[in-house]
Amino acid sequence: MPLDANLQPPPRRAVRRLLLLVALVSLSWSLYQLPLNRVIERRLCREYYTIHDPSVAEPDGTVREEFCKVEPVQQGLGRIQGVMETMWVVGDFLMTVPLVTLAERYGHRAVLMLNLIPRMFLLAWTFAVGYFDQALPLNAIMVAPLFSFLGGDCVLNSIVYSLVASSTDDDVLRATFFGQMNAVSSIFAYQLGPALASASMQRLLWLPFWIGIVLLLLAVPVASTLPSMSTAESHHHRQGGPSDDSHDDMAPLLPLSPRKPSLSFAESVASRMRMVMIIVISYPGNFTLLLCGFFLTSLASSDTKLLTQYISNRYKWKFTSVGYLLSGKAVFNFVLLYFVIPAVLRWRRARPRPAAHAIRSGQQKLDDWSNIGYAHVCLVFSVLGAVAIGLASTIWLLIPSLLLYALGIALPMFTYSLLRSPTMSPSKRDIAAAAGAGADAITVGSTAQIFSIVMLVKTVGMLVGAPLIASLWVYGVGVGGIGLGLPYFVSAACYGLVIVIFSRMRENIHDDPIP
Repeated sequence: MPLDANLQPPPRRAVRRLLLLVALVSLSWSLYQLPLNRVIERRLCREYYTIHDPSVAEPDGTVREEFCKVEPVQQGLGRIQGVMETMWVVGDFLMTVPLVTLAERYGHRAVLMLNLIPRMFLLAWTFAVGYFDQALPLNAIMVAPLFSFLGGDCVLNSIVYSLVASSTDDDVLRATFFGQMNAVSSIFAYQLGPALASASMQRLLWLPFWIGIVLLLLAVPVASTLPSMSTAESHHHRQGGPSDDSHDDMAPLLPLSPRKPSLSFAESVASRMRMVMIIVISYPGNFTLLLCGFFLTSLASSDTKLLTQYISNRYKWKFTSVGYLLSGKAVFNFVLLYFVIPAVLRWRRARPRPAAHAIRSGQQKLDDWSNIGYAHVCLVFSVLGAVAIGLASTIWLLIPSLLLYALGIALPMFTYSLLRSPTMSPSKRDIAAAAGAGADAITVGSTAQIFSIVMLVKTVGMLVGAPLIASLWVYGVGVGGIGLGLPYFVSAACYGLVIVIFSRMRENIHDDPIP
């Protein structure tokens, strides 16, 4: 029996605590991103003008921001940002399976709290390198991302999205929940975050880092009240042991082979890696195509983190002004995710469907076709929006381009919903063939496990996207003009390739027998 069959949907109070944790982490992360650009640019700018034109510097040695939009400074900023992002993603990816193993032994709460430590250090160390500029070299700032070996976005998102996916079996309601989760992230990471960072930076450059640390400290007691089921507790619960309503049972984030009931830590890590391969091999071709789609969209979305530098450099805006513009764009995202798209989904569901078509295709196929169709629409907007951003020669052309790009933000609502479709699940015979064992020897494919694999694939996408987009940006800065839009043209190509992949998925669903 799949692990999910023994689980109860997380109670509303646990979901609210989870949303609060996501809000605090998202806001603190957003407060870090904007001033980080200015801290690095400030140091590079001072070094550049010390050599080339010392007269530009103020009496205290600082250089006004408008003088810092020169090619050597911006290329250096792009390189350092690219290296830092890559290092953060590498550590997160390499440590995902070991941290999941720790979560299974000591509870997910412990891993969630551990996840807060590297984020605190990142904020504190960036402040230290920027403030103590005479004592610490600029390259020392790249030490902080190494602490992602304590956990990054991959493990955090695995827990969050698996809990949300387990909360309901209703396709529309689940898509709405994903939209609300994305909306909460949007509010704090993309609306309040940039605006608060801009406002606080205008008073004091270091203030966003201090606020971010306080928010993460507030997240500690929130994380301490979240579900914390270890493997032993989960097993006891499934055997009919007493259950405390203050805790929520969770499936293992990544599967563990039951051939050896008692494994060492190293053996557990190796077993989970093997089981990940079994899931990928045994699942239908559409699941593999969907994973390819997640990889490419994650790679393409790396251009979002470049947006701050892009606007500041191409249109000669200060970073504080960029923050307010990004907050305005995020308000538009929030309205789409929280109000418009859920209303459209409810309206579409209320429309009568032809009975003959439903009988011929099956209800699940209709739901899958709808999700893929909606995903197609989002991807088309993403392609058009990315191209428009790359071509926008003035700020007044950029603003409608950003809104067009934002119309594709609902894509995860539909791609994550597809993960729960029976058309994406293998038969026991397929699992047994991939595992080389009897059909009852293993149980894989719980919601949490699948979402963890998806997060690993998305992390690989970011791992490829971070240095690729940074390299394209550095090259584009050297070219100038329309060359600055090169990262967005590449992102548009990736989104276009996903459209082709999803078209193939829809054809496969049409050809498959009714599930």
